Amino acid sequence: MSYGPPQPGFNIQTQQPAYQPGGYPYPPPNQPGYMPQNLQPQGMSMMGPGEVAMPMPTIPGSVVGIPPGLEYLTQVDQLLVKQKRELLEAFIGFETKNRYSVKNSLGQKIYSAKEDTDCCTRNCCGPVRPFDLDIYDNFNRRVLTLNRPLRCTSCLFFCCLQKLTVHDNFGNVLGYLTQQWSLFKPVFKVKNANHETVLRIEGPVCTFSLCGSDVKFKVLSRDGTVQVGTISKQWSGLLTELLTDADHFNVSFPMDLDVNIKAVLLGAVFLIDFMFFEKQGNKERDRIGMFD
Repeated sequence: MSYGPPQPGFNIQTQQPAYQPGGYPYPPPNQPGYMPQNLQPQGMSMMGPGEVAMPMPTIPGSVVGIPPGLEYLTQVDQLLVKQKRELLEAFIGFETKNRYSVKNSLGQKIYSAKEDTDCCTRNCCGPVRPFDLDIYDNFNRRVLTLNRPLRCTSCLFFCCLQKLTVHDNFGNVLGYLTQQWSLFKPVFKVKNANHETVLRIEGPVCTFSLCGSDVKFKVLSRDGTVQVGTISKQWSGLLTELLTDADHFNVSFPMDLDVNIKAVLLGAVFLIDFMFFEKQGNKERDRIGMFD
């Protein structure tokens, strides 16, 4: 039987697409990047029109003890987080579930994130609401879950400040983000699964976006003496800033940082968004200091 001239990326002997590093389908058993059939993604249902996916790392993270789905984080030192516009919120102020897209510095999509709350909680509690936020890869597999309990944001309640717990898809804790008491500016501690402080995050006294400027939160070493990264809330345009809470963020960190801690820093973006930039009834929440 003749199959005609071979096509690029096609194996004429098996009539299957040829394996390409970083792509699909997976290589055969005992080859780098092999994944059992029942774990291989079946479709790219989380990809939107015009979006390009970041190539899958060649070697699965399970080979080196990385939680499934977090292999992508080993290859990036920067993430772009964009909240999706919700027209219902813009026009009538009805609070809907927050949804985000996470991309690398090349604009290739890595994850999607979606808030898991009920209507009553969103519209009664507003930006201080507790939530679970699930993060999915491009194949609609959940890779992370972020849990924020109902706690206070004001420095006047120092015993019950904000906390975020980051879990992998199996429910294992990867790390924590805890708000620290501070009178004039937001301060957080980034902790590993053993509650050991690894990094600090310090925000500005004023979190207003003024005249198109970005709002930057510094990612610092454990003792706070060296800056190792940044979480920036980027100016997204006058109309977007006034009418919606579709915020854009950029988070940077060392390339060799532990993948679990990278996941916690990604989680920090969402907590910071809710605390300082989420609107309720189209009213801006950006503020000065911690008195709220």
